[in-house]
Amino acid sequence: MNFQQLRIIREASRCQFNLTEVAKTLYTSQSGISRHIRELEEELGVELFIRHGKRMLGLTGPGKEMLTIARRILDDAGKARRLGELFTGQQDGVLTIATTHTQACYSLPDKIKLFRELYPNIRLVLNQGTPEEIRAMVSAGTADLGIASEVLSNSESLRAFPWFKWNHKVLVPRQHPLADLTDVTLEHLAAWPLITYRSGMTGRSAIDQAFESASLKTDIVLSAQDSDVVKTYVKLGMGIGILAETAVTEEDEGVSSLDVRHLFSASTVWLAVKRGQLQRDYLWQFMMLCNPNLSVDELKANAQNSTAASEVAYNFEI
Repeated sequence: MNFQQLRIIREASRCQFNLTEVAKTLYTSQSGISRHIRELEEELGVELFIRHGKRMLGLTGPGKEMLTIARRILDDAGKARRLGELFTGQQDGVLTIATTHTQACYSLPDKIKLFRELYPNIRLVLNQGTPEEIRAMVSAGTADLGIASEVLSNSESLRAFPWFKWNHKVLVPRQHPLADLTDVTLEHLAAWPLITYRSGMTGRSAIDQAFESASLKTDIVLSAQDSDVVKTYVKLGMGIGILAETAVTEEDEGVSSLDVRHLFSASTVWLAVKRGQLQRDYLWQFMMLCNPNLSVDELKANAQNSTAASEVAYNFEI
């Protein structure tokens, strides 16, 4: 039995037993994956996977037990590696942040610039994805810190701390009939083709909920993963955009932005770490650069204990 076999069991579960995806994730061949599985089953004397021909459909009873063991062993191995890193100095290393396109482009640049001034020898990696992908990266330990709205605060495997609240804005071409409107309503918006984030992305649930509560049907002609795509197609005249206020800047030419905070509920951006994971001090320092109301002691205590940080009262109106 070896670590690669344990990784295969864990990734097979994550990838819905698609061995092609498992091979891509682990940078190996599909035949190598199959060989490792066969050797492990022979060593244990039990079948770990439910099969239909050459396809794997799920885990057997012993397979489910083995998955639990594999996760625990790999997690402990990761902690052991991180323990070594903690005692090799805090002035160099890598900080991997998983976040959305909107946060990477509009909320993080100033924080990252300041962090680099404080820690010039720390290399940064920004992995962009959906909130669900970000949650998975932090849970798996492939990212040190996750930054996104909504999903991160509801995960049992993570500890999430608030960064800031934000509202939506509506973006329209400058000559649009709504451009000079001072009191925008949902009815005004529903009368036009809409361009906004796709489901699962930045505040989309708040948009859907607002229109549904008002019993209004919408014509969402384009759904996108990031704010720049929304802005591009608004400028082309395809529709009016609903996006995060942080993504609307003075550099956006040819468009007007409308304040619609009275129409959609505010969203919160969360900073999330893996629960119980050993972390280097520069991670806590980065989080405090984002939200100065946090302290190292509070972060460490809440990241280690069983009380969700989202239940702890912080003043995070930034």
